[in-house]
Amino acid sequence: MSVSTLAADKSVCAPLPVLGRDVTVPLVTGGEVTYAALDYAASAPALQRVWDDVAAYAPYYGSVHRGAGYLSQLSTDLFENARRTVAEFLDCREGDQVVFTRSTTDSLNLLAAALPADCRVFVFETEHHASLLPWRGAQVTYLDAPRSPREAVETLERALTDRDPHGPALVCVTGASNVTGELWPVRELTAAAHAHGARVVLDAAQLAPHHEVSVADLDVDWVAFSGHKLYAPFGSGVLAGRVDWLRAAEPYLAGGGASRKVGRREDGGVDVEWHDSAARHEAGSPNVIGAYALASACKALTEAGFDTLVAREQYLVRAVRDGLADVPEVRFLSLFGDDAPRVGVLSFVVEGWNSSHFAAALSAEYGIGVRDGLFCAHPLLRTLLGSDPQAQGECGAPEAAPGEKSLNAIRVSFGAGTPDEHVERFVRAVKELVANGAKWTYRTEDGRCVPDTSA
Repeated sequence: MSVSTLAADKSVCAPLPVLGRDVTVPLVTGGEVTYAALDYAASAPALQRVWDDVAAYAPYYGSVHRGAGYLSQLSTDLFENARRTVAEFLDCREGDQVVFTRSTTDSLNLLAAALPADCRVFVFETEHHASLLPWRGAQVTYLDAPRSPREAVETLERALTDRDPHGPALVCVTGASNVTGELWPVRELTAAAHAHGARVVLDAAQLAPHHEVSVADLDVDWVAFSGHKLYAPFGSGVLAGRVDWLRAAEPYLAGGGASRKVGRREDGGVDVEWHDSAARHEAGSPNVIGAYALASACKALTEAGFDTLVAREQYLVRAVRDGLADVPEVRFLSLFGDDAPRVGVLSFVVEGWNSSHFAAALSAEYGIGVRDGLFCAHPLLRTLLGSDPQAQGECGAPEAAPGEKSLNAIRVSFGAGTPDEHVERFVRAVKELVANGAKWTYRTEDGRCVPDTSA
């Protein structure tokens, strides 16, 4: 089924306006073309509405929590209203706390720093490095990649049952894979964890931009996500959920804003009383523009309606898979099977092609931006590609020249702002490259495959 055929379905909404939708880029073969941004899983383009909201506020920017002046008071109100908007977007429970951070990575490192003593952490090897690596001060159990949602739950249950001693435990789970796009059984994993006395943090970096996330319904203890994947710029993130571990921990950063009272002792030292609120882990001048942009994106997605956004995204997923179904050289990567529910993220390899070479040709000859490499999920990619998951790799393209075999993949990802034409062009470009090869010659430069313009 083609994109144009699917577009006739009136239940599918039009793409939301995003920045960069009219940007043109040069082609190595000559001329220019409108850029097709198909790397949403890395950073989604900012919604036009978000940018307009930020532009309207920018002249009124002021120091947050720091001044009695009108602009400072206005900015403080805007910052705290953004916190409430995010709590509503996530359907947080009464008593849950929203902490603004820089990103999902920052959020999970914050939680890692707040773990109680002797806490055990359980995490699947399938996680993005942001949720695979922060737990350096804890005893970590890495779980093998499951091949079905049911196997994921059974694997976790066995690990939690066998743990010794039965002290505090945390399970880190992803909502949607940044590699395969597959949805994970979050509700079932959370129920299994809670039945064994463990808590759960949900990495929603890839889930929140595509699906409604309800902390109350999923019953997770914390959720982390990033603004730059949610159509908001400016380096903002969120950690939302239970307050007890965060309130008991030393501040993630020590400094102004986190402290309630500071005084000198007679022995020359300093006594500090830290805040119990979210400010405890938000030391320094906060990123008010980032928080406001993130809250604006939350409002825009809520008003657009996730039902219609999901419907549009699913027809784009089907268009890619159906459009390339008759190209046997293309193999999509999956843990749970081709029919598993997924968001708009698809990774694949092309027989006979170095993935970096293929991605470079898509960019240079068709104006299509995708991602190639191991996507900061090295153990998962190596499992999916049939290599040793314990082997090390690079986030970018390995040192492999065009035509040489490489252990990496290509990822195409899209979302609420993706026009039909971008997906149509991608499908056509893949078919043409597989059938006819690249029109240009390429070379490896600084670990990347680039067009050779020396001739």
